[in-house]
Amino acid sequence: MFSRQNKLFLKKLFSLFSVVRGYNIIFIITAQYLSSVFILSKDTSLKEVFLDLNLFVLVLASSLVIASGYIINNFYDSEKDLINRPKKSMLDRLVSQNTKLSVYFALNLITVILASYVSFKAVLFFSSYIFMIWLYSHKLKKHPFIGNIIASSLAIAPFFIVFVHYKNFDTVIFAHGVFLALMISIREITKDLENIKGDLTLNYKTIPVAYGVKSSKIILSILMLFTTLTALLIANRFEIGYMNYYFYLVNILFVVYIAKLWVSTKKSDYVLLHNLLKFCLVIGAMSIVLTKPDLLLSKLKVLFSYF
Repeated sequence: MFSRQNKLFLKKLFSLFSVVRGYNIIFIITAQYLSSVFILSKDTSLKEVFLDLNLFVLVLASSLVIASGYIINNFYDSEKDLINRPKKSMLDRLVSQNTKLSVYFALNLITVILASYVSFKAVLFFSSYIFMIWLYSHKLKKHPFIGNIIASSLAIAPFFIVFVHYKNFDTVIFAHGVFLALMISIREITKDLENIKGDLTLNYKTIPVAYGVKSSKIILSILMLFTTLTALLIANRFEIGYMNYYFYLVNILFVVYIAKLWVSTKKSDYVLLHNLLKFCLVIGAMSIVLTKPDLLLSKLKVLFSYF
């Protein structure tokens, strides 16, 4: 039987996991390694990728920065979250603000120490990344357009560091990056529509607050058009194996998104749209293995040979 103190500790641990959105971090780590194995590392063996200590340190450092970013974002948005997500907010408040800040600074310090193992350039990159996350959470997210652009850039940064690590400058990598940036931009504006009540109350100048819901839907429709065209370009212009079926599928889902967007009026409608976009991102990350089906089979055989 757990004592009362142990139960409280577990609740706080779960609360901290909620604050740092541990499920998102697990997803990003998985996506970074899948990208490394099937897109970025080219002819590098599965064993070399997973035993690459520098890659491991970069992925770990990215995860810690993302976790600290969620903490500082939660710190500044505590009042807004209480309006937009009261149940989650109550769970997050099991951990005090002082504890959150202590963990935030500790994670950032560990990140810089880890980066110093790789190179001085890695230290500069992660130091800049930490600063930009703080600046976004403290100031920039309250401004339309620039806040969305910075949020998209920060979300792509963990993949950028892996891309630089492998020095892979293929055009297809750039195309995937554009597609991902557009998807994240759409998700950010959809989140703004979802959270418009709290943003209005606390004077966050997001796109829906500054320009209205109808203008936001027009902007989203234009972004979705560019995203659809980018998806078709990737599917038909580049050799990406069976992953082209993913891009055909998401284009169908994009039509569903737009149709639903223009009839949406309630928060629950925008939550549904947000979840649809998250689904597209998740299956997109998992679909990376389809870029090289023969490589997938050969690397699975190698993997199972270790057992």
